[in-house]
Amino acid sequence: MFSRLQGQLEQGNLSMEVIISSFLLVAASEMGDKTQLLALVLALRFRQPWAIMSGILVATLLNHGLASWLGASVSAWLAPDTLRYILAATFAIFALWILIPDKDEDGPSNLQKGAFLTTLVAFFLAEMGDKTQLATLALGAKFQNTLLVTVGTTAGMLFSDGLAVAFGEKLTKKIPLSVIRVFTALLFLGFAILIAWAPVDGQLFPTHP
Repeated sequence: MFSRLQGQLEQGNLSMEVIISSFLLVAASEMGDKTQLLALVLALRFRQPWAIMSGILVATLLNHGLASWLGASVSAWLAPDTLRYILAATFAIFALWILIPDKDEDGPSNLQKGAFLTTLVAFFLAEMGDKTQLATLALGAKFQNTLLVTVGTTAGMLFSDGLAVAFGEKLTKKIPLSVIRVFTALLFLGFAILIAWAPVDGQLFPTHP
């Protein structure tokens, strides 16, 4: 009975680790990203925050669910050591990529489709090949859990983009985007080092007996 309870607790801890790690990485990398700027533009144009957030939610679930599933599928046929070094290199590249400012993105021109549909289409397309989508793919390969990774990354997107929708103009006046990018780059670099050091066993932070 106690061993079963211990197993459930360990599984619960691992699940929380996957969700929290996915949340932190995507929430941080989304700060100052073009999709966060897009959220700000949409909020200023439509003045319908709930419709915009709903569009972001659906677009992210579709996009990140696909990326996470693809990452988990790839990890099934790669050797653990090979996967570990590929992931470490990927996150290190993200750290450098994040330091490069995004070009200003114009909001969608066709506003007749409504706030929700415009946000859904714009965000889904903007996320294709974006840092957060590729980070989700890497997280899916690392943890091999499509559902939990998608939950964590989606929550991270909603958190960061929700800030843009609600407090965008005030936030960028108080915290320079350059500072946010440096912090995010250091976070990604730290994850790259941890992944390179730890075995690919489903845990980002290794435990020792």
